[in-house]
Amino acid sequence: MKKDYLKNLNDLSDRIKNEAPKIPIQQVKSVKVKVPEDNGHLSIWIPKDLLKRVKTFAIQEDTSIKEIGTAALELFLSTRSKS
Repeated sequence: MKKDYLKNLNDLSDRIKNEAPKIPIQQVKSVKVKVPEDNGHLSIWIPKDLLKRVKTFAIQEDTSIKEIGTAALELFLSTRSKS
């Protein structure tokens, strides 16, 4: 029994020395998001407390931050418009 153990141990050490490790290779694929052609991108910095309120409102009203931002900008521009 001891001989079998030593033989297995030697075989294992030989395999470790001679064989390259088989490491799975992870493939990274980019995610492509389809954006409607009539949409643009806007990034802004806002106070953390305002962002928290917007997120809370979005959850409570079951709407998106994008929709809230669009409505807010439309309202702002309509009240500031000179025409």
